[in-house]
This record gives sequence, C-alpha cells and structure tokens, in this order.
Amino acid sequence: MAGKIPQDFIDDLIARADIVEVIGRRVQLKKAGREFKACCPFHDEKSPSFTVSPGKGFYHCFGCGAHGTAIGFLMEFDHMSFVEAIESLASSMGVEVPRDEGDRPARRYDDLFALTESVTKHWQAQLRASKLATDYLVGRGIDADTARRFGIGFAADGWSEILDKFGKTPEAVERLLAVGLIIRKDNGKHYDRFRERIMFPIRDQRGRCIGFGGRAIGDGEPKYLNSPETVLFHKGRELYGLYEARQALRHIDRLVVVEGYMDVVALARHGIDFATATLGTATTAEHLNLLFRLTDNVLFCFDGDRAGKAAAWRALENALPQIREGRQIRFVFLPEGHDPDSYVNEFGAAAFVAALDGGVALSDFLIGELASQVDMQSVDGKARLAELARPLVNSIPQGVYRELLTASLAESVGLSAARLGKMLQQTAKPSKQSGPKGPLARPGNTAASLKSGQPSVVRRAITLLLNHPAAADKLDIEKLAGLSRPGIDVLQDLIETAQAEPNITTAGLLERWRHDERGRHLGKLAAVEVPDEDEFDAALELAACLDQLALAGRRERIDFLIEKQRVNSLTDDEKSELRQFL
Repeated sequence: MAGKIPQDFIDDLIARADIVEVIGRRVQLKKAGREFKACCPFHDEKSPSFTVSPGKGFYHCFGCGAHGTAIGFLMEFDHMSFVEAIESLASSMGVEVPRDEGDRPARRYDDLFALTESVTKHWQAQLRASKLATDYLVGRGIDADTARRFGIGFAADGWSEILDKFGKTPEAVERLLAVGLIIRKDNGKHYDRFRERIMFPIRDQRGRCIGFGGRAIGDGEPKYLNSPETVLFHKGRELYGLYEARQALRHIDRLVVVEGYMDVVALARHGIDFATATLGTATTAEHLNLLFRLTDNVLFCFDGDRAGKAAAWRALENALPQIREGRQIRFVFLPEGHDPDSYVNEFGAAAFVAALDGGVALSDFLIGELASQVDMQSVDGKARLAELARPLVNSIPQGVYRELLTASLAESVGLSAARLGKMLQQTAKPSKQSGPKGPLARPGNTAASLKSGQPSVVRRAITLLLNHPAAADKLDIEKLAGLSRPGIDVLQDLIETAQAEPNITTAGLLERWRHDERGRHLGKLAAVEVPDEDEFDAALELAACLDQLALAGRRERIDFLIEKQRVNSLTDDEKSELRQFL
C-alpha cells in the first residue's frame, strides 16, 4: 500500500538534483556566467530569456514568467503529476522513493477510494433495477453502453439508504462524512445527501472515483447537486469526463469545456469524445493548466444567453495568463434556449462540430465584448476601450500573442500598435518602490518607503531570504509580531521554515509554495540577482531589514496613539504604552 512521500526526502531530492542536467536533457542550454540560458520551452521567443540557476536550483523565464524546481520542470515539460515527477527524478539519481507506510491519511484515503467505488457499484445496480431511472435515461437519449462507460447509477428515494448499507459502524459513518455522502444534522443524526437522483461518478486522472454529481428526476431541487469539497474532491481542480476522454482518444487534438455532466454524456453518446465539464464552478487556472497539458486547442461552449456570456467572460479572464504561442482558445455560443445536450440531440454531431469550428477566437471575443460596453463612434469611447483592455492585455505573458492582440486592439481604437503597446506598458509600470531592480539596494535607503507604508523592505527581506536561506538562522522573528504590512505573513512563514530546516535550499523553499498563488511572486524574487555570501553578510542585511520593519511598526503605533490622545480616547493601558514609547 503506497503511503505519503516524506517531506524531508522531497527537500533532499531537490537539494541534490542537478537542475542543469535535468533541463539540459530536454532543452539546449548555454553557459552565461554563473547561470545557463536558453529560449524558453514554454513560449516562442527569439532572444533567450529562460534562465537556469544551478546554485539556486530553479529556473525562471523573464518573458512568460514560468519558473520552478527540477520537479516543477518535469511536471510542466513532460506533463507529469507531482508524484510522477518525484519518482522520475529519483530514478534518474538512482535512489528509491520512500513511503511512510505508517501515515494515517494515506491509509484513510485508500479506504475512502474503496468506499466511493463500492457506492458507485451499488448505485449502478440500483439503476438497473429502477424502471423510473432507466426510462429517464432513455428519454434523455442515453443508451446502456454510454451509461456503463461513465459509470452512471441511481440513488433511490429514501433518507438513509447509503447510511444503512455503508455506515454500520462509527468509523464507517466518519468515512461517509469524509467523502460527503451523508450530512450530519444539528442533533447529531445523519441522512443521505443524494436521494432520487441519476448519479454521475466524478473520476480523477487515474480513474478513481473522488465524488459524485446527482441530477434530480422530476421537479426535485436543486436540479444538479455535486459532492461538497472533501479530502478527495476539489471542484476547482477537477474536470468531469476528462478521464473518459483520455481513455477514448489516443491523441487529443482538442478539448471542449461545457457546463454540465449531462452535456458531456450526451456528446459522447453521439461520438464526440473530447468533451469535459467544470463542476459547479467557473473555469479556474488549475483547470486550464490541466487542459493545456493534454492539448493546445481548447474550446468553451456556453449557452447564448446572458449567463452563458458571463461564464465565458470569467473563463477568458482566467485563461489570459495561460496564453502562449501555439495555444488556441475559442468560444462557442449556442442559440438561446439550447445547451450542448439539447443541441446535439436535435441537430446531430455534425452540426455541433460545425458550431465548434465556427467558434470565436479569444482575441475577437475580448475586443468585441469590451467594444459593446463603450461608444466606439467617439474618441472618449475608444479611449475607454483601451483602458478596459489594459489589465487584461497586461495579464498575458510577453510574447507574440500579446503583441498580435495589442495590434488588433490598436486597430479598433485608431492607434499604431507600437504607440498603444507603449501606452499600455507605461500605465501598467509599477512604482519605483514596488520591488528590487538590478542589484539589491541596501536597507538603509528605505526610510521614505517605510514612512509611506510601501512594502519594499518586506520584499527585500524575502528576496534575501530566498537567495540565502541559511541567513535566517539567528533572526528574531518576534520583531515582526503585530505588524500588518503586506507580505509580512509570507516573510514570517519563510523564516520559520528556514529556521526549522537549516539545510533547505532556494528551490526547496519555492517548492513548498507551489500550490499557493503567492508562489509565482516568490519565483520572481528568487530570480533577482543578489551578491554572493563572500561579498556581503546576508544575515546582517536580513537583521537590518527586520530592525527597520520593527522601527516602522513602532512609529506607526506611536502615530496611532498620539492621534487617539488628540481626541481624548486613550485607555489607561494605551496611555502607559505611549509614555514608554516617548
């Protein structure tokens, strides 16, 4: 039974891995000082902006922003899962991946997967025995082969069918709760979540059932009901039907994202095996990353009504940071009153594929939607269009696609592409205080930024810590207590991790933040050039940063207390505190 991979093994693996060798086997690298450079493998470019740092153990592209460790590179370049990347890296280094067989969560998850599989089979048997359910599926055009392929079942009416069959011990009840199959009432009693519904197992990429979707028969509410968020099921990471698509297709030329599992099943019934659906949530960045690991051609198919347009726009906003040369995103809007299920059943597979082929390119959808919000006949309206487009364009990684979109936008507003591109970059440019530029500035030059409340010292401290984790050894983290400056929580977490694990590397720290949105920003700071340890004292510099932050915090507290004193609202404790400060 596979257990959890120990974190200390992962840290050691990253520290020992030769990232230059790992990437060099896949990308042609060229020595450039202490680092190696290449044209980025994740977006098209003519001048190399992809940098590999053997000392830090990570890569960073200054063009598209891609960054990570050796593990992250294998995941992105070779389309591996996290565990697969660890196993591949360990194998190349001749070491065996240990498993913590005593890890309780790993065993509990195996039990949970076994439970969801048993419930799936139970509901499939219930479907075969229910004329009501089989008649419903036949009426929706779903045949027996399609139902078997997707593991469709039926949850009969009743408040405790699953509870009675699978919850005969307290431990079994806890497992049912853990996967969201039952609900606990205020009085401590339990009841089944799914009742009188057609049941659709939701499978992960390995084919394991991680949750369920239920479609009510008749007038039951809500019409669609998904499993809640559980230790197995995270709706923002999973796509219904993706496992089935990968099983059906040797090569996935394109994937279409629809809104419901009935849409996926109906399309598969008509031979369209490349459909997948989000699960009660907008398309997320994790969804898109998953899709683009399998294909460069993604389509979103929505109803043509206002709700469909709104869902498409949310998908567009999340897709922009994922856009790179070679990737194509199109939006397909069906006639109002139709969803993919009804459309393919009424008009057939050929008509649906033709609708996909006629989809709107992302760039055309973006400009068209923004233009519909302004008066394109006036100068003010065109200026407003450019302003609305600015944050969207600037969320796209640098590259050919961004330049072409800017050119299309420039044509709409009546400016040259070069002029509009320059204006967009100027308005998006951060202030001088926003972060380190070039060589790391000294903490002593930040009095003005501290006084104004800018977080530049926090950023500098994080940059130093990422590049020299060992420098955190003797830092007094208590100096940061009570500070609410932006980034303080990240700095505290980094210091605590580095102090708890003195041998951790830059790459090891970044790997800990892989699944956190802020990890992307940490990668940028880790790529900043800083002096070597023999050129300056990193620990002294870090301590100076913490001293300045503590001083700034005291000054802000004094200003706050003085202001309260001015309006005679100080408490006795605050009066004493102010006297001590002064």
